[in-house]
Amino acid sequence: MTIFNVQDGSAPQQKHFGDRAFPLVLTPDTDSVASPPTAADAVAWAAANRDVLRSRLLKSGAVLFRDFPIDSPADFSDFVEALGVEPLPYVGGAAPRHAVYKAVHTTNESPPDQPIPFHHEMAQVPVYPKTIFFYAEQPAVEGGETPICPSDIAVERLEAVLPEQTRKIEDLGVRYMRVLPEEDDNTSPIGRSWVSTFQTRDKDEATRKAENLGTTLEWLPTGDVKSISPVLKAIKTYPATGKKVWFNSVVAAYLGWIDSRNDPKKAVTLGSGEYVDPQVIETMSGIMADISVSLPWQKGDVMWIDNEQVLHSRAPFVPPRRILAYLGKN
Repeated sequence: MTIFNVQDGSAPQQKHFGDRAFPLVLTPDTDSVASPPTAADAVAWAAANRDVLRSRLLKSGAVLFRDFPIDSPADFSDFVEALGVEPLPYVGGAAPRHAVYKAVHTTNESPPDQPIPFHHEMAQVPVYPKTIFFYAEQPAVEGGETPICPSDIAVERLEAVLPEQTRKIEDLGVRYMRVLPEEDDNTSPIGRSWVSTFQTRDKDEATRKAENLGTTLEWLPTGDVKSISPVLKAIKTYPATGKKVWFNSVVAAYLGWIDSRNDPKKAVTLGSGEYVDPQVIETMSGIMADISVSLPWQKGDVMWIDNEQVLHSRAPFVPPRRILAYLGKN
C-alpha cells in the first residue's frame, strides 16, 4: 500500500471568513510517493484520519477532496463509509433521484436548464441528513456547479439589515406545503412522487409514514397528494458551533418549487399562517449570492458538506453531467 499524504490546497473561487477557509480544500501530496496512490490508499487514509477530518469539517462547513483516486461510485461509497458516516434513507425529500450503488444516489434529476436555489437538504422535514457528500463522476460540459453558502454568515447579515423580519421568522417558524405526483416527474425540481417519497403504493402506509414525520397528507382525486409539514424552525442555533443558522428551504421553495401542481408563492408560510415577506426572500437571495462559493467540478472531486451549517444549490448546465450524492445520518 502506498503511503498517502495529504496537504491543504486551494482553489481560485475559495473564500476566507476570518481564519475559516470555505471550503477547505485537501489534495494528495503526490511528490512524496514513488507510485500513484489507489482508491484503497485513500480509503485507508480516511479511516485513519476520520476524527481530524470531522473537526476540520466543523470549522469550515465544507471540505473538497480534490485529485483523490476516487474513480467510481463504489470507490466513493467506500471512502464515505471509511469516514464513519452512516446512510440516511431519502424519505421526505422532494427531488427526483435514483439509487446507483448501495447508499449512493443521483442528485436532483430535474431539467438541466433549471437552477435549484439555495437550501439545506431536507430542511422541510423533521428528519434530515446531518452531512452530505457529492461526487463528480462526470462534470457538465458547461455549468452545473454546486454552489455552497455558509448559513451562519447568511443569517447574521440578514439580521443586520432586516432585524424585525428575521426575529419574526425565528419566533414563528415555517410550514411547507407542496403537491406530490403519483409518479415521478423528472420535468420538475420537486417532482419526486409520493410513491418514491414514502416507498410504498399503499396510501394508508404512506399516511402512517407521513404522520411519523409530523406531516399531514390530503389525498386528491388525481391520485396526487398534498403534503403539509408541521411548523419547523427556520432559524436555529447549531449546538456544535453555538451559531445561528438559516436552516430552512424558504428561498428554495419561494423561488423554485414550481410545476404544474405547485405555486411557489404558496409553498411556505410562517407558523402563524402568514406568507413570508417577499423582502426577506429578495434580501436573503442577494446575501447568499454575495457570500457563496461556486467551484467548477473536476472529475473525481468529492465534497463533504455539514448540512446543518452550509446551504447548497445547483447551477444550470449543458449535459451530460452526473454528480452523485450520499446522505449521512451523522
